[in-house]
Amino acid sequence: MAFEMSLIQRGARLRRSPFFDATQRYGAKGYTVYNHMLFPTCFADFEEEYWHLLNHVTLWDVSVERQVEITGPDAFAFANLLTPRDLSKCAVGQGKYVVITAEDGGIINDPVLLRLGENHFWLALADSDVLLWARGVALRSGLRVKITEPDVSPLQIQGPKAKDVVQALFGDAATKLRYYWFLETKLDGIPVVVTRTGWTGEVGYEVYLRDGSRGDELWERIMAAGKPHNIRATGPSDIRRVEAGILNWGADMTAANNVYEVGLDYLVDNGKTADYIGRDALKRIKAEGVKQKLAGIEIEGVRIEMNAIRWAVAANGSRTGRVTSALYSPRLKRNIGYAMMPLEYSALGTPLTVTIPGVGTRKTKVVPRPFVDPNKDIPKS
Repeated sequence: MAFEMSLIQRGARLRRSPFFDATQRYGAKGYTVYNHMLFPTCFADFEEEYWHLLNHVTLWDVSVERQVEITGPDAFAFANLLTPRDLSKCAVGQGKYVVITAEDGGIINDPVLLRLGENHFWLALADSDVLLWARGVALRSGLRVKITEPDVSPLQIQGPKAKDVVQALFGDAATKLRYYWFLETKLDGIPVVVTRTGWTGEVGYEVYLRDGSRGDELWERIMAAGKPHNIRATGPSDIRRVEAGILNWGADMTAANNVYEVGLDYLVDNGKTADYIGRDALKRIKAEGVKQKLAGIEIEGVRIEMNAIRWAVAANGSRTGRVTSALYSPRLKRNIGYAMMPLEYSALGTPLTVTIPGVGTRKTKVVPRPFVDPNKDIPKS
């Protein structure tokens, strides 16, 4: 075994993905816990994996993106109740990036929603308990729905050569998918859903396994198809997702934040006529304005390691905010990240300082985000 699991697990409480044995064979060097499941974080140095993602193709075990499945005669109405996005504009076979909002407008989760049928939805989750939230909402809704966690486990194929790998596996039907659309198919009898999505800002696909007993088969089939293109198993690239302006629920936002604070206000369809949880609160927050904003930042000095806690941010010598994510971008050759700041200090060019434990105080300034490819031309290509 590449990683001594007794360092992080005792007993069977933490779940293992259908690809766990494969991640061990391919040399996972670390795991974290995400949605009550073990999540491989890296197979090599983070920067080495980053460059491989940018230049070749990578395979990630992201089974921790657990699905909440919504079915039943009122499934559409119920799914539409959970989010400010207007799901009447989401066709069968299409996905949407959405937020699940609380009654106070807080962000419960920011999943990718897939519409598999008129009344059949999956929510591919960030790290929070939406299954319990949805069941609680359903209990009081009066709607005829069934809320379950199905046997569905996704992998991500990401990088500029991802299309070549997917072409070898699934043919033209998959490579012609538009951004955020998907198809249901089988690979050597293995049932999957293939989506044109990812967490990188690169060309990417996700392959949702629908039979957990066949995880090893699917993994090895993908690795074989990717071998001519130098595919490697890696963990998720925080470097690339920060460059792309992608947020990480639990770090860059929590249920205490709303879309207007973190720059996700485009996920609120103002013309939506159907009611949804948090509608009145979001309307009020928009009218009154927010008191804090998640800002892009650039930290001066030599390279930093990714923050493990929220570093203190100061303006004019007084503490004003906190860093949510920060790291070194090898491509940009600078330290970048996000900081939650009072509104008056979130304007572009605002000078700040950040206190890094064990390092000291660094000069910092507010800069635009995303840091790379602001129009998302790369993943749409």
